[in-house]
Amino acid sequence: MKKQKAIDLCNGPLLGKIILFTIPILLTGILQLLFNAVDMVVVGRFCGSASLAAVGSTGPITNLVVCLFMGLSVSSGIMISHAVGANQKKEIDRVLHTSTLSSFLIGAVLGVIGFIITPWLLKITNTPEDVFDKAAIYMRIIFIGMPVNMLFNFCASMLRSTGDSIRPLIYLVIAGLTNVVLNIILITAVHLDVAGVAIATVVSQVISSLLIVYRLVKGTEHLKLKRYKLHISVPHLKKLMAIGIPAGIQGMMFSISNTMIQSSINSFGTAAIAGNSAGASIDGFLYMSMNSFYQAAITASGQNMGARKYGRIARSAVVCLLAAAFLGFSLGLLSKIFAPQLLSIYTNDAKAIEIGILRLNIMGSFYLLCGLMEVLVGIIRGMGHSFTTMIVSIIGVCGIRIVWIYTIFQKIHTLDCLYFSYIVSWTFVIIVDAIMLMVYLKKLKKSQI
Repeated sequence: MKKQKAIDLCNGPLLGKIILFTIPILLTGILQLLFNAVDMVVVGRFCGSASLAAVGSTGPITNLVVCLFMGLSVSSGIMISHAVGANQKKEIDRVLHTSTLSSFLIGAVLGVIGFIITPWLLKITNTPEDVFDKAAIYMRIIFIGMPVNMLFNFCASMLRSTGDSIRPLIYLVIAGLTNVVLNIILITAVHLDVAGVAIATVVSQVISSLLIVYRLVKGTEHLKLKRYKLHISVPHLKKLMAIGIPAGIQGMMFSISNTMIQSSINSFGTAAIAGNSAGASIDGFLYMSMNSFYQAAITASGQNMGARKYGRIARSAVVCLLAAAFLGFSLGLLSKIFAPQLLSIYTNDAKAIEIGILRLNIMGSFYLLCGLMEVLVGIIRGMGHSFTTMIVSIIGVCGIRIVWIYTIFQKIHTLDCLYFSYIVSWTFVIIVDAIMLMVYLKKLKKSQI
């Protein structure tokens, strides 16, 4: 039973295996997004636009920390995938125990820092005064849950790197259902407003973390967590940081640029914040679909890098690129067609829905570019080149968006102008990363010969 859940990406046909591996990751990401989406739907329906704007305005800030977590957790997955490909059991064991302990400790430190500086973060993003207090309450409670959030992301990354993408999905289904029930109870019965949805989210994160840690303690095909082995191996921690920090910084820089965009959107008023937040929540599902192929690309390239099967890295890239482009185009088209119906789930405010439609019409038309970018970054990172792809992404995503805000957006002060900065930045990263990947593959081919 355990062996059937792990997908071997080093041998056999790639397309079917990558699709089977990606589907649970896609569903897992969607469930994670549902935590926030359910928060927004319940708040928008039962507490009004001000509370919806309060939750929505914190999105880029909390995503800043989550992106750091996700970036750091990638490092443990890459190291495990290399060791699995090379069949290095002792290495797998050391990475597992170092990653598990360090993830919780790092999450605790970042959670405390975030809790303290919440008011400052809200001020620098120009959060309106009428939603400031509610946003602060929501954000601080979310920061309390950061240690378990970090723990889950690391453990899920390690499980996926062995080819097991099903178990993280199962645990998030359980946690997601808990989140929905608690949201309804704490909002409609206890009347806790934004605090209620934040508490529900944190409790659900605790549940998913406990479940995944329990699974690792019981043991899987490649991973078995033992309490007495929990320690931080300095050499492995250094390697984790060497891979994870560039990925984390890249994720943070993405979020910083998005935070600056959010700050610009905040200048258009509460209705714009609410509409953009609802639209962003919807196209977040599109992004998570693209990100699932990023995860597949990392695991496929990582395992084959460890097994020294360099030709399969190139084939994995082609398969993931084509699949991500197809899915991005299809979902983007659907988001445009059903934009009014989807947005009405979040809010009844006509102005907010109008702004949300604007965002979905623009972003949905080009989301396949985001998928291509994610796959290229994942393949290169899985090969071990985390620093170089970080530099490209920082310049291409963060740099271009910031320059856009202070130049073009100042002259064309509209929301659609702001949204086009995403498209330009995706295109730049695709071009540069594609060139980098061809260079790296050529070098590997020469070394193999």
